[in-house]
Amino acid sequence: MDTEEKLLILGRSAQYDLCGNYLCQGAHRIRSGYGQWIYPAVLPDGKEIKLFKVLLSNNCSNNCNYCANRCERDFTRIKFTPQELVKAFISLKERRLVQGLFLSSAVEYDPKKTMEDMIKAVEILRFNYGFNGYIHLKILPGVTRDYIEQAMRLADRVSVNLEAPSGEKLKKLSIDKDFDKDLLGTIKVIKEFVDKGIRPRAGYTTQFVVGPAGESDKELIYLVDRLYKELGLKRAYYSAFQPIKNTPLEDHPPTPLIREHRLYQADFLLRDYGFSANEFVFDREGKLFLPIDPKLAWAMNHPEYFPVEINTADITRLLRVPGIGPKSARRIIEFRKKEKIKDLETLKGLGVVVKRAKDFVLLNGKRVKEERYTQLSLISYELLQAV
Repeated sequence: MDTEEKLLILGRSAQYDLCGNYLCQGAHRIRSGYGQWIYPAVLPDGKEIKLFKVLLSNNCSNNCNYCANRCERDFTRIKFTPQELVKAFISLKERRLVQGLFLSSAVEYDPKKTMEDMIKAVEILRFNYGFNGYIHLKILPGVTRDYIEQAMRLADRVSVNLEAPSGEKLKKLSIDKDFDKDLLGTIKVIKEFVDKGIRPRAGYTTQFVVGPAGESDKELIYLVDRLYKELGLKRAYYSAFQPIKNTPLEDHPPTPLIREHRLYQADFLLRDYGFSANEFVFDREGKLFLPIDPKLAWAMNHPEYFPVEINTADITRLLRVPGIGPKSARRIIEFRKKEKIKDLETLKGLGVVVKRAKDFVLLNGKRVKEERYTQLSLISYELLQAV
């Protein structure tokens, strides 16, 4: 099999490993148009680059119930050697098709041997070819501390897929992995190395498969909040489950993408808006309220907090207003140093989503309009009270 065929197969297999390359807009996931194995990714500094996203191997010894690469599934199994993978990447880079690498792999019998080959590929790139660009390296479950440290020294970002929020839930997805030892335990080892000064510049991330384990949004959000605050996680990614033929979960219903979208919105509130897990509004089953976004749900559940005076509120208070984000909050504060904000057009010009914010703010002590809620928010409020 030639390199091009391997790229098609192993690039397609890598699509289930997220690293920020899918953009959720409403309830739609939009895939990159760059090609089968090239994806856009946004770096921590906001710069977008094109990543060569690929598996070293799709020949997995694990038997995860949801996974296309599970060992009992019948499909073509192939792998790159470290040298083949590097040559494929360099060829794409020289043609200016890619700028960085996202390297993951199925676990071939011995996770340490597979991880060793992945690290070898990165070492060849770094030391033989002098590549100092962006590399995201997946850390496989079951590897020892020395491999974790090596990966952290070589890569700009590392990641460990937790897949589920607990060992109990993980058993519904996989019996081959130990949640506390292989997954959460690996994250704790990463934190130990970070505390010793070994810090990949783009940090470390994790990913969850949303839906088939029967986990609640509350379980996910509470765990991620702890990972951010206690273990220094950079990002969490959420992958709405989609059934794959010839797997034990092929008849399990797909997870609605709107649920994934709401989880991402909640995640942004945890990371960028100062929210804590215990502030979110959940239904009786621990799910986020799907008809409206989590921030609006919180605002409607805390009428005592509003209205907020735009011309005097500090950034913490501004960030609680629906329609105001970190950038627009900073712009409001800068604008106020020169003159007062008197109308909605000025707010709009500062990046505020006025149709969301107008029912929750004051301008110079005056409400923007008489009604407390628009028709849409009244409907949403009634639904929220029924939860």
